[in-house]
Amino acid sequence: MKISNTFNRRKFLAHSAAVAAFTIVEPSLVRGSQANSRIKVGLVGLGGRGSLIARIVTENHKGLHLTALADYFEQVVRAAGERFDVPKECCYSGLSGYKGVLAGKVDAILLETPPCFFPEHAATAVNAGVHVYMAKPVAVDVPGTLVISECGKRATIRRQVFFVDFQVPTDPFNIETVKRYQEGLIGETGLLSSFYTDEAFPDPSKTQTIESRLQNLVWVNDIDLGGGFLVNAGIHAIDAALWMAGGPPAHAMGLSRIVRDNPHGDTADVYSVTYGFDNDLILNHRGEHLKNTHGFTCNCIAYGRHGFAEIAYQGNAWIRGNKGGYRGGEVKDLYVQGIERNLDRFEQDVRQERYDNPTVERSVNSTLATILGREAGRRNARLTWDELIAEKRRIEPDLTGLKA
Repeated sequence: MKISNTFNRRKFLAHSAAVAAFTIVEPSLVRGSQANSRIKVGLVGLGGRGSLIARIVTENHKGLHLTALADYFEQVVRAAGERFDVPKECCYSGLSGYKGVLAGKVDAILLETPPCFFPEHAATAVNAGVHVYMAKPVAVDVPGTLVISECGKRATIRRQVFFVDFQVPTDPFNIETVKRYQEGLIGETGLLSSFYTDEAFPDPSKTQTIESRLQNLVWVNDIDLGGGFLVNAGIHAIDAALWMAGGPPAHAMGLSRIVRDNPHGDTADVYSVTYGFDNDLILNHRGEHLKNTHGFTCNCIAYGRHGFAEIAYQGNAWIRGNKGGYRGGEVKDLYVQGIERNLDRFEQDVRQERYDNPTVERSVNSTLATILGREAGRRNARLTWDELIAEKRRIEPDLTGLKA
């Protein structure tokens, strides 16, 4: 990983270029669909989640029509094209495959690549007048995240939908729990505690180019490709915590380390980060990403003066307290159901011409909060939100040797 304070990214998106790429287009030129027609969508990135979304779109969302595909690997996109009945001439490979998708006159683009590519892809799509649906995190560094923030604002001005796919806020039990919590059921909150664990991802030896890191979630191990474990995975729990907190933190202090066997990527896999907010609220995040049989956990608990409230990716969402509670229920199958709900919302936003794009600011704040935690842990230091933004430190993936 190469870190620099300049805005130069060889063969990649520079912040100034991304902003300069925007031109104000008349709303009538923005692509869209009539109320009763199918929305033509292209999908970029056909790993596990991208392939799942392609299946869900083709099988369950008849209002969306998958007309174009792209993946860096030609054999992957060809196989997907056959599986999802997309013509060969609408299947694109290489780093510039997403441009082929956009040239195919799609109404919307679904972005499911490693997040280092999101700022360039999203900015190009917004400039092309295309609605955007994308995964989290929105970028791996501050400049890239700010590009996404600008994309969201431009999309709203230009009457385009820009949607970021987080699943925790789609669950009905989580929604009701947060509603009652924010209404004050447990009194003043002293501490939020978020927790994320999983079984990690393969981290094989590096090869001459990063091509070998672009599949099977290997890229999550590399900060320049995926942002690292906290930014790419732990963000689910931190996003839940910021939902309960009502906004981003002011500063963070943290520790992190690498514990996994034979690491080749540069991400830490164990984190303890304490965030502070302007209203003196404390958030402690703990995360571990090791193949140690502990399994998957993702939740956030608010400890208040009169009780506690918990929301989760998997597990119970409920409130218990000495002044009342909420029975809630078990959050289940959120990985798939969250996609279903978000695709429904995305389609309805396009059809009903809702362009307020509320998921953008939230996803930008969550991405920046995880970058703040990653950097505080890496430096073993206290770092403020304003200091992080002011640094504008860009993280550059090395694309040498990759197919354009």
